[in-house]
Amino acid sequence: MRAMVLDAPGRPLREDTVADPLPGEGQVLVKVGACGLCRTDLHVVDGELTHPKLPLVPGHQVVGAVVEAGAGVETVRVGDRVGIPWLGWTCGTCIFCMTGRENLCDRARFTGYDIDGGYAEYAVADARFCFPIDRSYTDIEAAPLLCAGLIGYRSLTAAGDGERLGLYGFGASAHIVAQVARYQGRRIFAVTRPGDTASQEFARHLGAVWAGDTEQTLPEELDAAIIFAPVGALVPLALGAVGKGGTVVCAGIHMSDIPSFSYDLLWGERTLRSVANLTRRDGAEFLALAHRIPVRAEVETLPLSEANTALDRLRNGRVQGALVLTIE
Repeated sequence: MRAMVLDAPGRPLREDTVADPLPGEGQVLVKVGACGLCRTDLHVVDGELTHPKLPLVPGHQVVGAVVEAGAGVETVRVGDRVGIPWLGWTCGTCIFCMTGRENLCDRARFTGYDIDGGYAEYAVADARFCFPIDRSYTDIEAAPLLCAGLIGYRSLTAAGDGERLGLYGFGASAHIVAQVARYQGRRIFAVTRPGDTASQEFARHLGAVWAGDTEQTLPEELDAAIIFAPVGALVPLALGAVGKGGTVVCAGIHMSDIPSFSYDLLWGERTLRSVANLTRRDGAEFLALAHRIPVRAEVETLPLSEANTALDRLRNGRVQGALVLTIE
């Protein structure tokens, strides 16, 4: 099959023909229709997540059709359309797995990091960790929901029920979260890098009541903030923007160092927390909600062979909404 392969962090992906994967016990073979690009892919390719399987096929927002099922698969059938997310396997026996926190499993394996992902014509996945995809979404429309949407939803839940929500960084996750938050009756305040007027206009188009940059003062105190940009300097900025009892959620898997800040920014029972990975419960809840709203991701597509171009655009912030690779 055709695949884009990472041989070593810091190098461009290599387009190659590799052996077709075979499903083992409990696994399914999926013919990939589309695979979304995620900043986590960038962290893997650029070496900021330091222990990937090598060589590696990246990609963890995978949508396609099941073409073969291994022994013991009962929940998925050949012909079903499924999504393959970042969480690819957990042990099922540790304290985290046994208490509904499988996202924290120390032995967890992740798609496009420990397991070959969706920058390819076919992918193998544990059937238990695949999500059914509603017919109302095409493969291309559904792909960004599998991480940008799922991690965004988990972050939104972690932020609490406050009405005034700040989104720092308005990319793939934020533009999906904004739709969910508005459906829930919240007001969105979008904060971008200085000069990024295109993202600010995009945020207003999606219903933000205010959109500006990090050098501007927000017009109101926030109840909560979610930081999507991997920039540690945004943490004290967001803490300063939320009121007493407010919550700041760091949504990324990687972030630059957080600078020291005065305790005054945290005092007043403000909460600073991170979000790690996802659970299958998150997936079931969010995909049902996304269909009901309905959430519609703004998507731009590129062919599989242009994965390096797509990653470079993501690296340089030249994306509105989500980028998705199509597999012909």
